[in-house]
Amino acid sequence: MKSLQDQVAWVTGAGSGIGLAAAEALAQAGATVVMSGRRRELLQAHADAIQASGGRAEVEELDVSDADAVNRVAQAILGRHGRVDILVNSAGLNVPNRFWKTQSTAGWNEVIRVNLDGSYYCISAVLPAMRAARSGLVINISSWSGKYDTYMTGPAYNAAKHAVVAMTAHLNQEECVNGIRACAVCPAEVATPILDKRPVPPSAEERARMLQPEDIGRTIRFIAEMPAHACINEIVISPTWNRIFLGASDIQRT
Repeated sequence: MKSLQDQVAWVTGAGSGIGLAAAEALAQAGATVVMSGRRRELLQAHADAIQASGGRAEVEELDVSDADAVNRVAQAILGRHGRVDILVNSAGLNVPNRFWKTQSTAGWNEVIRVNLDGSYYCISAVLPAMRAARSGLVINISSWSGKYDTYMTGPAYNAAKHAVVAMTAHLNQEECVNGIRACAVCPAEVATPILDKRPVPPSAEERARMLQPEDIGRTIRFIAEMPAHACINEIVISPTWNRIFLGASDIQRT
């Protein structure tokens, strides 16, 4: 039997990148995966591929920055399955105009609402059911920028991802008595489509040396497969060839 058989995993940001890799990895481990994102047709294509390979996947279109929509989707999942065992908050974005000299209020709000508020909304929506089950795992995708003050990602993204780490820690502090675990995954550069929004997008050669989405998918599966009495509070992971250390062109202060 697969390790996550009979478990239900809700993955946001599942249309591409880390979210998609997480959905694929959890489905391979036997979980029923509910894939959320803003592009239904793309999600459905990926869900169909998971099903064709023997997994179980469903689609719930969602903008995580909409609290009412998050609650509706959570209730729909709970209505069908009666449970959410694993929540992976992977929906995230950044904007090209990300530095103090270019940051707009609209851009700031978009980054905070998706990366931070969206994660909170999803946790809040499933927490009562996890408490009732006295079991549950929340995996929040933070960032290297959630642990270190990285120049390239800008103040809004750094603030949001630092807050996600703090929110995850507090979830463990408060909900461990209810059998609920949370982990903040803090990857450095991962070769995902979000890199295209960089002021200076990395080259194909640079992306090939970064972490790949599948690396983070495997990490998420590892966290999920740990026994219920073991909580991995935080994982920081980076490429061996770490451009942040090496002074990449897109982190020069120009």
